[in-house]
Amino acid sequence: MMRTGLNVIGAHSESSAMIGDRMDTDVLAGLEAGMETFLVLTGLTTESDINQYPYRPTRVVDSIADLVDLI
Repeated sequence: MMRTGLNVIGAHSESSAMIGDRMDTDVLAGLEAGMETFLVLTGLTTESDINQYPYRPTRVVDSIADLVDLI
């Protein structure tokens, strides 16, 4: 699904990132597509939940607002 989305918008995984609030869907999909991943802690996943998974997001932030300066 991620690769199809990237193809539709004419983007490449090396220059795109997945931002999401769930480790088991958003972060996993981004990693499987070869993208950088940003976990936002304003949703379902908490910081203490991250250790339950064998993979890690590229970066964990408290809010989507913390990513504004990266754009």
